[in-house]
Amino acid sequence: MLYLFSNPVYIVFSDVSHTVDEGKPLRVEGDLIKKEEVMRETQHSLRIGEVRSCKSSLPDCVKLAGSEPLALHSEGDIVIGGFFPLHYVAPKPQQSYNNEPQIPPCSGFHERPFRWMMTMVFAVEEINSNSSLLPGVKLGYRIMDSCNHIHNSLQALYSLQSSTCLYYSPVPAVIGLASSSPTRAVAQTLAPFNIPLVSYFATCTCLTDKHLYPSFLRTVPSDLFQVRGLVKLVTYFGWFWVGTIGTMDDYSLYGIQAFSNQFGRQGGCVAFHLTIPASPTMAEILEMADKLESSTARVVVVITAEVDLLHLFSELAQRNVTGIQWIASEAWVTSNRLASPDFHFLLEGTLGFSFPGVSIPGLKDFLLNVRPSPKPGMEFINMFWEEHYMVGLTVEPKRLQTDSSYSDVSQVRISYNVYKAVYAVAHALHTFLNCDSVGHNRGLCEKHSSFSNGQFLQHLKMVNFTNQFNEKVYFDSNGEPVPLYDIINWQKDSKDKMRFIGSYDGSAPRGQQLQIMKNTIVWTKGERRVPVSQCSAPCPPGSRQATRQGEPKCCFDCLPCADGEISNQTGSTDCIKCPEYYWSDTDKVKCVEGEEEFLSFYDAMGIILVALTLLGFILTSIVTIVFHSFRYTPIVKANNSEISFLLLLSLKLCFLCCLVFIGQPSWWTCRLRQAAFGISFVLCLSCVLFKTIVVLLAFRTNIPSSRGRKLFGTAQQRILIICTTAPQICLCTGWVLAAPPFPFRNPNYQIVVECKEPWPPGFYLLLGYIGLLAFACLVLAFVGRKLPDTFNEAKLITFSMLIFWAVWISFIPAYVSSPGKFSVAVEIFAILSSSFGLLLCIFIPKCYIILLRPERNIKKGITGKYSR
Repeated sequence: MLYLFSNPVYIVFSDVSHTVDEGKPLRVEGDLIKKEEVMRETQHSLRIGEVRSCKSSLPDCVKLAGSEPLALHSEGDIVIGGFFPLHYVAPKPQQSYNNEPQIPPCSGFHERPFRWMMTMVFAVEEINSNSSLLPGVKLGYRIMDSCNHIHNSLQALYSLQSSTCLYYSPVPAVIGLASSSPTRAVAQTLAPFNIPLVSYFATCTCLTDKHLYPSFLRTVPSDLFQVRGLVKLVTYFGWFWVGTIGTMDDYSLYGIQAFSNQFGRQGGCVAFHLTIPASPTMAEILEMADKLESSTARVVVVITAEVDLLHLFSELAQRNVTGIQWIASEAWVTSNRLASPDFHFLLEGTLGFSFPGVSIPGLKDFLLNVRPSPKPGMEFINMFWEEHYMVGLTVEPKRLQTDSSYSDVSQVRISYNVYKAVYAVAHALHTFLNCDSVGHNRGLCEKHSSFSNGQFLQHLKMVNFTNQFNEKVYFDSNGEPVPLYDIINWQKDSKDKMRFIGSYDGSAPRGQQLQIMKNTIVWTKGERRVPVSQCSAPCPPGSRQATRQGEPKCCFDCLPCADGEISNQTGSTDCIKCPEYYWSDTDKVKCVEGEEEFLSFYDAMGIILVALTLLGFILTSIVTIVFHSFRYTPIVKANNSEISFLLLLSLKLCFLCCLVFIGQPSWWTCRLRQAAFGISFVLCLSCVLFKTIVVLLAFRTNIPSSRGRKLFGTAQQRILIICTTAPQICLCTGWVLAAPPFPFRNPNYQIVVECKEPWPPGFYLLLGYIGLLAFACLVLAFVGRKLPDTFNEAKLITFSMLIFWAVWISFIPAYVSSPGKFSVAVEIFAILSSSFGLLLCIFIPKCYIILLRPERNIKKGITGKYSR
């Protein structure tokens, strides 16, 4: 008898056992045998109709008592192997390597896999009764319990392969298994022998690797498509904050990892992940239940088998935890045990993917007619009757209950995958054995075909037929079927509890894969509204998400969009900048055509500035009238009346130039405003400068008056004023002609219409020259500040220059930092302030004497000889 374990490998001949390492020879009774030879001899023995004793190739092959796993079997020309997880608790192997290995029994009988197993038996018997499929060939089966565990699966596999020696029938293919981890172990073991393994429920994406699993095929879609569907399902309902639950097996690990990666690429976040241990303690169950209760994620994706969830769901049911929207993988979405009343209030509203279901004709009657028997090979059926119906072998068998989950075959899914797998093997055998050839066989199949060189595997990969349910059964290049799923919703009031509400076709074009009847869904707690699961509420339109540091991207704060930007959707991650000449509305949700903004005559600010401008002009005009009316009085004559009138004229121009800055900028106002301002101010300061020089010459020099008048007389003053004003005139003229300012619509601050200066240094040169004259005036006036009190014009000029400098020093930073029309208002305010300073400091005191103190407007008062 041959026993092959994973690593190391044991070969037992009679009662002699030795350890064989990988690739090392083993010497038994003088014969040198390698492991490769054992495999080759095993392959050579797989021939139909070739009744060979194991003695011809190997030493005596003896069945050891107590070492053979239980099996449900039926003799045939060809035997199909099968593995089903009839028990879900497998004991850990305890091998001493000193005695013959024993097979401890598994526990926890599972009703669903028993139905899957009996569906395989039903399919084999149906094929045997079909004269058009495999005529003249009787199919047999040898079905074993994998216990949903790697160790037990491998034990069953080696027992199955050694049955070729014991029962003289080849096993060309194996149907199984239900879980991905045991399937990987079995598929990798069968790969060197080119024996096909057709799975009905192992969905791990890892099994797609044809380098590791070249002989693996399946009638169930890969998790690759299920995960894509789960991500589409979750994001379809706007859930981007979910938890995940899984186990440590390959199915769960690969599925959770793929889901998390794809979900993250769609903008989702996994709030938590719970891993259920193989044998969880009560403390671990309580910790997981606490996490589920406290988490803000109210949608939980569960990718694992139903048996792994029983303890956790029992604890949640005991706590009466509700409000969690469960998203189920196909491994438990159709579980009748979890859909029982014990869990229904907890799991009501569950959504999940399942395989398409059908109703197989005759299957229900076949299942109801199953009977226990004391005959060898009927142990599994006896277990089923004894554990689930309390009927012993000594009791007269009764008909099975028609309302049990075992006999409910109205829409079988996994059973249908088993059914398709058996028929796929049968159709491949039909082609492989030349059953359709016309010749001496008279339509019968050829029975002397070898299965040892992998030819049957190629026939199975090429199988293509349409079954009685009008479904096309075939395998793609990776041994995969068409990725088609039903979407199931658990509804308390539904007659069938599990209601079809949509489908997912992984082979359909993008955008057409997910089809959902949204209005028919019942959500958790029986609600009709889609549950909400979010770390942070989506930002309303007009704002954007700002991720919190150190937290997932689904946890964020909402910040309002900046001026000129909008967000017109809920949950926007960025604000969109409005097109040029468009501006955001007050709610920052749409771009509107920007209103042209400028300092208008109708704005409150514009009205105030115009009023101040007119006030300054009127006051200057009044002073001019007063000076003109009293032009022959000593105080006017002593202040150089000609320069005074020229200064008053320049102050009027300074006030009037402010009006050019107000209103919508145009071609001529942009060119005129700075030139008018610069020239009028230079003219004004030139007059002040020479008034100060005249005062100093009159009181601070020893030059005779007649000579002083010749050196600095009226004509000379006119020439000097023209000379000091001319550079500013030339500068402004050259600036306007070479690089003239022009109207410009600036979208940075709404749509501000302003005068753009293509050569900014021109403006600063203009200000610099004004500042130079003001500095000269300040210095000369400061020198003459201690003139007689009765003639205090130098002191007043000093005050006016101090005001001028204070205004214009403050102007530069305020002008640069003021946005839009406010920069224009700042410049106007500076012009008005400095103009009022000159007017009030130089002329108002003289008007006071002229109008209110005329007794001082005499020659003695001017010369300082007047006493009160």
